[in-house]
Amino acid sequence: MLPMSAPDQGAAGRPDVPTAPILVVDDDAKIVRLVRTYLERDGFTVVTASDGPGALDAIERHQPALVVLDLMLPELDGRAVIRAVRRDEEVGRTPILVLSARTSTIDRIAGLEDGADDYLPKPFSPAELVLRVKSILRRATPAADAATAVGGDSAGGPVIRHGDLTVDPARHEVRRGNEAIDLTRVEFRLLSAILGADGRVLSRDQLLDAVYGQDAADVLDRTIDVHIRRLRDKLDDDPDAPRYVQTVRGVGYRAARA
Repeated sequence: MLPMSAPDQGAAGRPDVPTAPILVVDDDAKIVRLVRTYLERDGFTVVTASDGPGALDAIERHQPALVVLDLMLPELDGRAVIRAVRRDEEVGRTPILVLSARTSTIDRIAGLEDGADDYLPKPFSPAELVLRVKSILRRATPAADAATAVGGDSAGGPVIRHGDLTVDPARHEVRRGNEAIDLTRVEFRLLSAILGADGRVLSRDQLLDAVYGQDAADVLDRTIDVHIRRLRDKLDDDPDAPRYVQTVRGVGYRAARA
């Protein structure tokens, strides 16, 4: 698989429109047409799929800038698609917006835990969907690194070392000893913010600002807890005896004492 295409900063004065297409996955043809119409009106190129296997094939063939994904799909459901994408080394960072009739808080948290970037319940406003797509794409831009929000330089900030962990913002790389740890953009920004705060406790609101910037108001604060759990799993960090990320109950998170 080839790497994902980056947003085209010079195309017709539209820096928010990527060169890669948006993939819309839904087995309801009416919804696909509706979403496609609104996205194309805003200048996006759109490709579509109607089931889980088709979604995975389209992701491999087109390397989309973002996937709009229904959960209740034939053959392979949306949650399985998300997990498969997140396990893939080449396209694992592809942003995913879930569009689903499953509207309970439990369903939304489960989708986020699987690796979705955002969750929009049906019925939905097509205009809001377009705004959320743009918001996710802005957050996915490497230049919007969380280090900026906590006083660092996203493009060339200093390397952060914490115990046997090394975080290199310039390379967007995390290593534990000689082992590379593959993190999503959100996980990387979250870890950079916490370890770069010099032991200060960061509240969930502060971490939302650090990770999502001006789009933080659109994100549930529980999302931070979901990403922390996934980050700890990847770092093999025991929350009861943390080496990297420590919970401060009722307040937020800080770097554990090395």
